[in-house]
Amino acid sequence: MEETFTNLATYGYIGLFLYSLGGGFVALVGAGVLSFMGKMDLSLSITIAFAANALGDILLFYMARYQKNMMMNGMRKHRRKLALAHIMMKKNGSWIILIQKFVYGIKTLIPIAIGLTKYDFKKFAILNIASSAVWALVVGIGSFYSGSFLVNLAQAIGDKPWIAPVILVVLGGATWLYMEKATKKKPK
Repeated sequence: MEETFTNLATYGYIGLFLYSLGGGFVALVGAGVLSFMGKMDLSLSITIAFAANALGDILLFYMARYQKNMMMNGMRKHRRKLALAHIMMKKNGSWIILIQKFVYGIKTLIPIAIGLTKYDFKKFAILNIASSAVWALVVGIGSFYSGSFLVNLAQAIGDKPWIAPVILVVLGGATWLYMEKATKKKPK
């Protein structure tokens, strides 16, 4: 077990960076808990997650803006979800850039949807960087101070391994149902 923690401390920052390019919530929670346990540095973990998260969304925005054909081909199956992202953007304005950091399922869609519009790149970059900082601080510090609870929860799940798949199925199913309902074609 100690070797696992040593490997996480050595390679965990690289994994945190790569995972945070596309979201990073679970990796940052893990880094916060490992920081609580004294295996990683909290401030370094928050900084890495912040930088990668901001960079990832800026890259998605940039690709949507300047590689529209390629992005639209890749998003063909997700057109209704992309339309939902556009509606959310119109409804919530610039706040959606912050909101999307905390909502699984729209994290990657919002920067793409914004990139497909005429939204100013500089404004997006500034709001995205500020939102990434808020996200990294809230999730990182929150998971650090919840470390004791999360470690006990992990031990409870370890004692009863059937709980983890049930939790994943419930969370995954709820997310899927929400996205299906939100993007379902309404009868005229």
